[in-house]
Amino acid sequence: MHVVLAAQFGLAGGNLIAQIAIFLIVYKILEKKAFGPIIAMLEQRKQRIAEGEAKLEKIATDLAAAEANAQAILNKANDSAARMVKEADDSAKALKETRAQEAIHEASQILAKAREAAQLEKEQLSSQLKQEFGRMVSDATARVTGKVLNSDDQSRINQETAAQVSA
Repeated sequence: MHVVLAAQFGLAGGNLIAQIAIFLIVYKILEKKAFGPIIAMLEQRKQRIAEGEAKLEKIATDLAAAEANAQAILNKANDSAARMVKEADDSAKALKETRAQEAIHEASQILAKAREAAQLEKEQLSSQLKQEFGRMVSDATARVTGKVLNSDDQSRINQETAAQVSA
């Protein structure tokens, strides 16, 4: 039965063994010349991919560290800038206050000098007015009485007139 079945499929004992031997020889040649280099190439590619992934992970880690460092530097710069702005603001406020105090002081000095000058001018004008008024009273008295007043009379009239004008 085996023989009939083998004959139906076209199997011959000698041919089958020769085909198996040729198949094994071709398989060994292909394994050595084709499969080996292909498998080695695939293994190298697999290794390079693994190395690339490791490098990618290292780059990602380095990038995260660099971003964290950059953020820390940025935060430090922002803090420093905020501190400088606050210091400048405080300095400007202090300078403004100092300038305001200086201006107030200068204004009070100017007012004091102006009051002093006004008082001096008032005294001078008052003195001139008293002298002029005294002279006019002396002249009027001399005209009314028809008498020439001597210096003692003029002095006494001037003093009385000045005392009345001051009061």
